[in-house]
Amino acid sequence: MARSTAGSPKARTLAAELRKLREDSKVGVRELARRIGKSHGWVNRTESGARSITVDDVTRILTGLEISSPERERLVEMARAVDEPNWLRPGIPGVREELVTLIEYERTATSIIEAAPLLIPGILQTTDYARAVMAGLPVSEREAKIGMRAARRDVLTRRTGPAFEALILEHVVLDPVCAPEHHGDQLRHLLRMGELPNVTIRVIPSHRHAWIPLYAGHFIMFEFGDASPIVHLETLASGVFLSSPGVVNTYAEALGTVRQAAMAAEETADFIATCIDKIEETL
Repeated sequence: MARSTAGSPKARTLAAELRKLREDSKVGVRELARRIGKSHGWVNRTESGARSITVDDVTRILTGLEISSPERERLVEMARAVDEPNWLRPGIPGVREELVTLIEYERTATSIIEAAPLLIPGILQTTDYARAVMAGLPVSEREAKIGMRAARRDVLTRRTGPAFEALILEHVVLDPVCAPEHHGDQLRHLLRMGELPNVTIRVIPSHRHAWIPLYAGHFIMFEFGDASPIVHLETLASGVFLSSPGVVNTYAEALGTVRQAAMAAEETADFIATCIDKIEETL
């Protein structure tokens, strides 16, 4: 029988989807356990991704929650396609699906490292900056995605939040993708976030005249206390989750190289403050 591997990208995402459905249905853990003839510990372990999940498990839970098609078919199909070490999600990810996945990884990660060669990391974006970046999207989709980013920011200020490190190319800080006043607000927000004890922001100078792995593209590495690391790549039309050890190790080595090229956190703060002063002179 198809069974997901506990801790894999698909297992974690499937578990998060099941938990979200239960919460949306306003059914408690113990009530669901009673309905499906399992212990509440079994439900908790299933929803946290701590145990492998079979198609029968998914069917049983969806029956207990009285979930019907097409949501039922989608989740059963997800349970069938298991154990893909590098998981490609074709098509533009739906807002809800991406929200559930990223927030689940951010919620359970002990460490998040984001390499940002093009834009301010989404988890650090202000609403106005995010709105400018998403200007080409339909209004309803854009506002939903902006709400998603606002929700993601909350994980960094949580008492048990993960350690977060942003490695950002210099031109990303300098590039005014939004109005000057919003650009200044975004940089001030970076300074405030960088003051949090669990957040480190470092800028990589653009005038190094040497190639570094950050030029190859944006990625996020999630590290967990009870599972192997996962790397997330997002392209124009798909999201990719990488968990095979060799591939993840390649990204870990790339992060080491990028860190060597980056300014110290204190130097980065001074650089951002200088950029803010220059913006304010133009207003």
